[in-house]
Amino acid sequence: VQLQASGGGLVQAGDSLRLSCTTSKRTGSNNAMGWFRQAPGKERDFVAAIDWRGGSAIYADSVKGRFTISRDNVGSTVYLQMDSLKPEDTAVYLCAVSLRSRASAARSEYRYWGQGTQVTVSS
Repeated sequence: VQLQASGGGLVQAGDSLRLSCTTSKRTGSNNAMGWFRQAPGKERDFVAAIDWRGGSAIYADSVKGRFTISRDNVGSTVYLQMDSLKPEDTAVYLCAVSLRSRASAARSEYRYWGQGTQVTVSS
């Protein structure tokens, strides 16, 4: 299974970006999907996750109220709408498919990972 993330870029503080992540097949349709991010020299941190139906989502405190995760009806594409971006949001953003159907912040529950897309927010 391959995941392809896209939508990253260089923006200014306060701007918005929308990330997309598409799976190579409908593997993710019965599984929760999530977004993580990793800044240089730091660990990979949880950002947001959505359950297999797209009806329940969870967020890291640092992005709550600014980011919104969603998925398409087929279930193979997940999106991350990022508003009011801050310089501290700068990182490589990676999408992942969970082993479970419910959303989780635990990195260990994610089996398939994409290569990531760079998001850089200038002040």
